[in-house]
Amino acid sequence: MKDAIYTALLLKKRTRRKSFALLIDPDKVDASKTASLLELASDARVDYLFVGGSLVVSDHLDQVVRQIKAHCKIPIILFPGTPSQVSPEADALLYLSLISGRNPELLIGQHVISAPAVRKSGLEIISTGYMVIDGGAPTTVSYISNALPIPADKNEIALCTAMAGEMLGMKLIYMDAGSGARRPISTEMIERVSASIEIPLLIGGGIQDPEKVYLNAKAGADLIVVGNAIEKDPSLLAEMASALHSVSVPES
Repeated sequence: MKDAIYTALLLKKRTRRKSFALLIDPDKVDASKTASLLELASDARVDYLFVGGSLVVSDHLDQVVRQIKAHCKIPIILFPGTPSQVSPEADALLYLSLISGRNPELLIGQHVISAPAVRKSGLEIISTGYMVIDGGAPTTVSYISNALPIPADKNEIALCTAMAGEMLGMKLIYMDAGSGARRPISTEMIERVSASIEIPLLIGGGIQDPEKVYLNAKAGADLIVVGNAIEKDPSLLAEMASALHSVSVPES
């Protein structure tokens, strides 16, 4: 099976280099807005483009992916809210298992249903332990998942959940406060989780400014995902990516 993107993420982690991902929700963009975001992303040296959302009620996922492919070379990773959010024209798919909840459908049930189509897609499949963290407000992901998020101050629960995901064979851990979160995941939780696992750690949700991007990366996040803040203010993209890439590599 394909593993180019995951191999690159592992190499970056081992060499302590950080990555920035722009999340594009197909429900919230048209061709013009996508073109503008792609230009900004290329100029800002964005490492990855995540495409997807909790709902994706529109029917132009493939169209958005094709447009990205035609206009830039940034790798496209699908971030699906449902098994139907699969486009074989992308580069990779985060195969999410909601390990922070107890909803069996999102732990394994939907994966059983989607497995034949996902395998047939030819995408690089990256098994991902997905952890929803309380961001201080109900979010789409918490509503759709029908599962309680991990409390924001329960670092021990978060680190034990992440360790369990790693030992179960997950290739990535993705902690998400969700789109629209009032507060992002604390740097203390990121530090504790990062220190407890050896696989790459992704952080998203509620990140509103370049300083938080920088602090998350310093705390141990390997890849920062931002979408909602950039939807509101696209000019933040360059500043956030620059803040992320400014995190120095410690001397060996």
